[in-house]
Amino acid sequence: MKKRLSFFALLLAFAMIVAACSSDSDDTTTTTSTTEPAADTSVLDLAIEAGQFSTLIAAIDAAGLSETLAGEGPFTVLAPTDAAFEAAFEALGITAEELLADTETLTAILLYHVLGEAADSQAVAALDGSSVPTLNPQTIDINVVDGQVMINEATVVSADLTADNGIVHVIDGVLLPPDIAEALGVAMAEEPMEEETTTTTEAATTTTEAMELTIAETVVEAAAGDPAQFTVLLAALETAGLVDALNGEGPFTVFAPTDEAFAALLEELGVTAEELLANPDLANILLYHVVSGEFLAADVIGIAPADVPTLYDENTVAIAVVDGSVVINDVATVVTPDVMASNGVIHVIDAVLVPAS
Repeated sequence: MKKRLSFFALLLAFAMIVAACSSDSDDTTTTTSTTEPAADTSVLDLAIEAGQFSTLIAAIDAAGLSETLAGEGPFTVLAPTDAAFEAAFEALGITAEELLADTETLTAILLYHVLGEAADSQAVAALDGSSVPTLNPQTIDINVVDGQVMINEATVVSADLTADNGIVHVIDGVLLPPDIAEALGVAMAEEPMEEETTTTTEAATTTTEAMELTIAETVVEAAAGDPAQFTVLLAALETAGLVDALNGEGPFTVFAPTDEAFAALLEELGVTAEELLANPDLANILLYHVVSGEFLAADVIGIAPADVPTLYDENTVAIAVVDGSVVINDVATVVTPDVMASNGVIHVIDAVLVPAS
């Protein structure tokens, strides 16, 4: 069962928004007490400056939420791009004008994109598998899939745009609250669900088969594949005598450079593959790519930023999350996460990690 999180700050912020957005209130004292001072650079200012949120800005204005999102906050805004809105209008069979004219529905949709506290990409990723209340206040589902943060069915495509009153994360889809989705006729058909179940079952079977292989066996299999992968990594492991170690019990987390990553390193250093394999530090370089323990992508994102000890005399690698991607030592990006093995997990990276020593 997914965790359901409760934010104390959300309750206060939601009360403020209800008061600020209500045009029927006759209580002047209440309205005055919930008016928030404007932030120097607000989440709304960021959206305006970005130039890719014209529909979102028009919607915020039509719903009367401009003053609220320029207020003290803090807020986390999940901001759909103009392209996301266009796709939503086409899927729903409505026009922008029709949505903007229905201010009640519009306000509910917009508040479904706002959290009542500032949550950067690391905090959001740490909520993997959680249902989080919005200012709607219906919940959104947060999941980390292949290293990408997903909000319901939308993907975070740009993260951590920071304002004085909160944070903006750009998403590639419009989030619809469940009640509005139902009212608009957006529902899951039975057939696709059955197909999805079948696909999931097949994927689970494939994953189980893959997990029968050790990390070393996974590298060997990939090197013999078409197209071949990890051929240089395999040659290096064999030369350094580390194949048996990565066939061991573990668990290990291996950051595995692609053949292209090794080719780039060889060009940068001006050496051949043979010279690299003859390097007396080869084993240490390889061990610098191995961490003791099994850390899936969600775990890695959850601990970032962090310096993590490797099997090379506990020399550390620096892990960070940049625009939603895991980056190691500021040079290597995880391009394929969570390749599972029986004794750990492999994350494929696009550069070779070289110890400072």
